[in-house]
This record gives sequence, C-alpha cells and structure tokens, in this order.
Amino acid sequence: MTQAETRPTMHAVSQSAAGGPEVLALVRTGRPEPIAGEILVRVHAAGVNPSDWKTRSRGWFADGTRPPFTLGHDVSGVVEAVGRGVTVFRPGDEVFGMPRFPHPGGAYAEYVTAPARHFAPRPEGIDHVQAAALPLAALTAWQALVDTAGVRPGQRVLIHAAAGGVGHLAVQIAKARGAHVIGTASAGKHDLLRSLGADELVDHRTRDFARAVRDVDVVLDAVGGSTWAGSVRVLRPGGTLVSILPLDETFPAEEAEAARVRAVFMLVEPDRQALREIGALVEDGRLRVVVEKVFPLKDAAAAHTLGERGRTTGKIVLAVAP
Repeated sequence: MTQAETRPTMHAVSQSAAGGPEVLALVRTGRPEPIAGEILVRVHAAGVNPSDWKTRSRGWFADGTRPPFTLGHDVSGVVEAVGRGVTVFRPGDEVFGMPRFPHPGGAYAEYVTAPARHFAPRPEGIDHVQAAALPLAALTAWQALVDTAGVRPGQRVLIHAAAGGVGHLAVQIAKARGAHVIGTASAGKHDLLRSLGADELVDHRTRDFARAVRDVDVVLDAVGGSTWAGSVRVLRPGGTLVSILPLDETFPAEEAEAARVRAVFMLVEPDRQALREIGALVEDGRLRVVVEKVFPLKDAAAAHTLGERGRTTGKIVLAVAP
C-alpha cells in the first residue's frame, strides 16, 4: 500500500467552483495532520458566518486560495493530537477557536488543524454547539469594542444589526464594559435584546436612527452603505465608528473629518487571550450566544440558504460529531 492509500480520511464539505449554496458537497478527503506548533481537533460543531457564504459565492479567499476548498472558521471540538512543541494543549482537551482567519480554516469538516494558539479552552457550562457559535462573532465584537474603540463605563455605544451574530454578542460585551447600549433591530427582536442588556432600541424599519439617537461615543456597524452617514452624524466629536465592512468610496470621509470623528475598518484576527476573556464572560453568566438553528454537516447548503436571507437572530451552527 502507498502512503496515500493508508492516510486517514474524513468527511468534509467542499466546493469545486464559485456559486450558490448548491456548490457545497459532502466529500471524503484526507484527514490533516498537525505540524510543529499545531493541534489536530476533532470537530464537534462548526459555526456559519456571512464571510462563509461571501467566500463561497465569489470563489476565493483573501489570500488567493481558489476551489476546491473547505469553508468555515468557527470550531468547537476535542484535541486529537498535538504537533511538535505544543505545550498549551494535550489530547482530550476540549477547545474552541477561529483557525487561520482570514485564510482557509476548513472548519466544515470532521477534523481541522491550526496553530495551537488559535484556540482556547471551551467555556464551562455550554455545549459544543454553543461554543462553535462564538469565536468569529464574539472576537469581532471584542476586538471592535475593547481593543479598537476602548469602550469605558458610562459611554454611549450604538450597535447596528444588534440581533445579528456579531450584534447580539456586542450588546452584551458593551454592557459588561459598563456602557449604555443602544441597538438597531426590527421590533420583533427588541424583547430578546432587552433581555441581553440593551438600554435603548430603534426599529430601523420604522424610524431613522440618526434622528432618534445622539451624543454617541462609539458605533459598531455591520451594515455599511447609507448607515455610515447617519452613524457619523450621531457621534460626538472625538467619537469612534468601527466598521466591520471595508470603508469604500461611499463612506462620507469629509463629513467624518469635519465632525472630528474617527472611522476605522476592522478585520478580526485569531486571538487566544480574547477567547479566554470571552470564555470568562460566558462562565460568569454575562455573555450568552443565541443559536437560531442547527444543521447536520451534510446540510451546509441549507444553512447557507437560511443565512443569506439576512433575517437570522444570532448564529447558525453545523453539528459535525454526535
């Protein structure tokens, strides 16, 4: 037998071309092996994010990787093996993390490898499905509000799309930092957001938030487009707008400068220490993730179809291992 014939295999969701959800197919492929500094994780659950269906549709990752590839950056699972030099984990440890973002992470699979420090211990008190829903969205919220904007007690923080994957976690992180939290969301989601700690809510379908809100210190925007102009208007001089969408030619740069508003685009990064901080909030009961629906791995296409409708509350997750 050749080495290729004896190599362990696994199931993974792969795509061989750009396109709609129908390009996602369950295949059998070679199981990865950890190299120095990496761990091999048996995936129990994988989160689904907008970056996944955007990558699927355009057919390439930011680093130029093109099909065939496996999507996914949110992982919760159990360490199966460790590479040379790894000291922070051992086989049997339960972990969650965001491997390799924005490069291919390969989370829609039964096994994944990545640098050990792209993971942290899975928080106690939640299962793998809930843990898999956290990494990318919670790290985005944390790095935007804590690392980039430096949210402090007493500040007024406006979170757009507050019931979304990033938004509902950002509401809780801002509240845990002592902020007064304002969110935009449809009226049907207001009760949930109040239960998560939102102080004020604006129904973006019936009210112009730029007229309803003022004197804001920090805006976290996951919407973009026309939302940018209104966000600049509601910020105090010296305030910060953090966009998780690139600031393109439609961004009102001159107005922001005239208003003395800082505006930045932020791309999330793997961050072991922030994952540990997020895990501590979960264990303290100050952060909970909302999972709208769980699909089996083989139904990744259906998960994308649901997500692309843009009406999801919280996160969508793929269940991988029993």
